[in-house]
Amino acid sequence: MPVLQPQPPTKVLSLIATTDLHGHIEMLPLLAGYVGHIRRLRQADGGMLLLDAGDYLQGTLDSNQEEGRVVVAAYRKMGYDAVALGNHEFDFGPSGDTAPAPHVDLFGALRARVEEAGHPVLSINLLDTRTQQRPTWRGLGDSVLLEVAGIRVGLIGALTEETPKIVMPAYFEGLAVAPVAPLLAARAAKLRAAGARVVVALTHLGAECARFDDPNDTSSCKSGSELERLVQSLPPESVDVVFGGHTHQAVAHRMHGVAVAQAYAYGRAFSRVDIRIPAEGAVQTVVHAPRDLCEKPGPCDGATYAGGRITPDLALARLIAPAQQRAAARRDAAVGVEVEGTVRRSFDRPSDLGNLLADLLLEHAPDAQVALMNGGGLRADLPPGPLSYGALFETMPFDNRVTRLTLSAEELSMVLARHLGSGAHGILSIAGVRALARCEGSRLRVALRDAKGRTLPARAPVVIVTSDYLATGGDELFLGLELATRMQIDTETLLRDAFAASLKKRARVRAEDPARWSTDRPRLVLPSARPVHCP
Repeated sequence: MPVLQPQPPTKVLSLIATTDLHGHIEMLPLLAGYVGHIRRLRQADGGMLLLDAGDYLQGTLDSNQEEGRVVVAAYRKMGYDAVALGNHEFDFGPSGDTAPAPHVDLFGALRARVEEAGHPVLSINLLDTRTQQRPTWRGLGDSVLLEVAGIRVGLIGALTEETPKIVMPAYFEGLAVAPVAPLLAARAAKLRAAGARVVVALTHLGAECARFDDPNDTSSCKSGSELERLVQSLPPESVDVVFGGHTHQAVAHRMHGVAVAQAYAYGRAFSRVDIRIPAEGAVQTVVHAPRDLCEKPGPCDGATYAGGRITPDLALARLIAPAQQRAAARRDAAVGVEVEGTVRRSFDRPSDLGNLLADLLLEHAPDAQVALMNGGGLRADLPPGPLSYGALFETMPFDNRVTRLTLSAEELSMVLARHLGSGAHGILSIAGVRALARCEGSRLRVALRDAKGRTLPARAPVVIVTSDYLATGGDELFLGLELATRMQIDTETLLRDAFAASLKKRARVRAEDPARWSTDRPRLVLPSARPVHCP
């Protein structure tokens, strides 16, 4: 009678992924507690990989003060296995807060963080425009083949194709982003040929779903997202798991046969996909709902997960403490103004906050006639009470500089008409003039009127104060205009500090002050909601 040989056991590989941390290092000690617990669970039957889908360096005073260095140190301590680049990784530009200039390394800060990482930093579709190849930065790759618990795992990173349109143009000069799908599919095939049993795409592309009770039910997911389009275009069985980011939303589903996961932003939650790997045959994926680090609002003490109590990693807390302490004094510093009520922001509609910041910018530059602020740069409402610099930072966390440029009134009208006819970027807030848009046949035209209701003559020069982000090509606002000789960037003054200086001159700021926020007399008058389409 033949002797039955025992079958090799099925191994389990747990993939833990974060995304869009945006410098919120205060969440990392608790996340490290979860990670340590899951690692211990997997010791008996497999292994674990810790991954991130990008936008991890920029966004808080704690991180920005040293251009993301503390985040990299914390990720290295936690044992991250790979990280994908996100669009906001390019926000710091040259190392040491140096303004763009000839012979300055425009990517100095990011290159330094990539070199310090100690783990692969991946992006398959980031290209050097001169070579049409990946930039030759030390530590930057497009994919990596790892072995975990005897299982070969291929990891591929990818960057949202929106990147060139939404980053500071000066900090992306000489780079391009190629379509993701063909490059990712080809690299996945090479990884399979090299022995990868599992292939994972770590992408800074986003989607959005509302329910997570059934991973096979995608009815709550918004259709047509960049992440879904990617998954749909990949050859069957080319990848096993795709992690996403960028949209600050969540996914925990199977899309077109692929396990897809994404976990919000700011360190709130993590994604988990378990892969069951038999000795022979196809792997099986189990997609978990996004896991919030805190089980309920308030302090996270005593969270339980997978049969264990989760406590913060004290060693990691000690590592990040100096950065937190350095940031605390600046964060808590009083701006010197009382805010009455919440001054609210909006991305795609005119907002009280956008109008306030445009007013403050115009006050800072009394030689200008018009101020422009972009809705995409507003990241938090202005809270009520005595305003701290930290709260102002959260409202405007980007280190953009005050910039003046001169256009004719006709050029500004054309810029605004194109902007209002497009929904691709956050809406502009305007101060100094009113913009009245109307359809003339199939064309959208914008008339500019001053405070006395007079229409600006078409050829009249208009001095505009705005951000260097918009003035140098951000949001494609001034597309087609040659501004190099008509622009002055104040390299010494951040927009945020200009706001603080103007606020300090006021005793208090009221929410929805009729002087800047009136539904009866809006600054932007549109014939319909943006994007405006003329028949």
